[in-house]
Amino acid sequence: MIKLSFRHRTVLTAAIGAVLALGTVAQVHAQSAMDRAEERRQRHAQKGEDKKSSSSTASKNDYPNATRKSPDAKASAKVTPKLKKMMDFYDDDKGAEARAVADEIIANPAANAYDHAFAAQIAAQLAYDADDSAAAVAYLKKALEFDGLDNNGHYGAMFMMAQLQLQEDQYAESLATMDRFLGETKSTKPEHLIVKGNALYRLERYKEAAPIIKQAIDASPEPKTDWQQLLMAAYAESGQGGEAIKMAEAVASKNPSDKRAQMNLVAVYLQADQYDKAAAVMEKLRSANQLGEDKDYRQLYSTYLNIDGQEKKAAEVINDGLAKGVLKPDFQAYLALAQSYYFSDQINPAIDAYKKAAPLAPDGETYLNLARVLWQEDRIPEAKEAAKQAIAKGVKKPDDAKKILALPGK
Repeated sequence: MIKLSFRHRTVLTAAIGAVLALGTVAQVHAQSAMDRAEERRQRHAQKGEDKKSSSSTASKNDYPNATRKSPDAKASAKVTPKLKKMMDFYDDDKGAEARAVADEIIANPAANAYDHAFAAQIAAQLAYDADDSAAAVAYLKKALEFDGLDNNGHYGAMFMMAQLQLQEDQYAESLATMDRFLGETKSTKPEHLIVKGNALYRLERYKEAAPIIKQAIDASPEPKTDWQQLLMAAYAESGQGGEAIKMAEAVASKNPSDKRAQMNLVAVYLQADQYDKAAAVMEKLRSANQLGEDKDYRQLYSTYLNIDGQEKKAAEVINDGLAKGVLKPDFQAYLALAQSYYFSDQINPAIDAYKKAAPLAPDGETYLNLARVLWQEDRIPEAKEAAKQAIAKGVKKPDDAKKILALPGK
């Protein structure tokens, strides 16, 4: 007897790819030149107002609990003209010229700690504006080493450095910077805590990351969606699936029309092997015409193929996606459709789907499965033709195809 060989869920579950969108959570992002120019224009527009409020701003201490004593920050008389020249270039958007002057000040032995640190801080901003994060981090390190800025400037530089290190995938360095920052400032601000939590997460220290991220969320009147995603992922990765589900359900219930929140709920359900619940959430999105991407339909039909007896539903989803032009008519889609039909005892539609999938396959295995189904249905001539195609494209077990070719009948 010729053995039918199908890799039902083994093949199709590989299509499941719902993940929490964490790639950019709580990180500094390189802005476009246009965005930075707009920020610069806004700074210029505020310049007059800033001068009016300079006295009140100067007295504001952003880090009242810091262990570091803020130095009496003053520019030296000898270097003040250079500092002014640097800032004139900076205000005129002449970044290269301003950075060159900053480098001169940093290298000037006559400059004091404030001159050096302030010039390094400005150079770091200019390097960041020029998308040179490595140089920005180097300048920020110098600014901290010079130790001449007041606490607002000093810790602002330290926090910026931690964010840039995180952006540059220097997770251990970012965590060390944030440990120092939080240790010295005693800050409990959510925007500070989340950077540490993010660094811990990316170092795969999930159990440590979760409480820090939760503390940031609890301390924020309007926590960002990215923070919530990060906490859900930390819970899931640390084996706290129940907590991840509870949080995802709460967020999804508050945002019923937010596809991102609903897909995060799908992701945690899938991680907990709760395929029925994941499918139910995605069906609501499909009913609302919110499954607008190819990957959405692949996610849904793959989910159904992980639920016993739901192969017919999987076929329905695939056909719906193909009809709407959302699901790409490629090999994987037609293979899934063929298997969905076959395992729901819809043999003729399965054969039609296999005929569409086989020419798109990377090898002859799909033609061989088609030949087996045709043989099973006593359509011997068609089975032989499919077996020939299988051998031509290459199969792991050509003897199986040869057995079909050896069957009696034309």
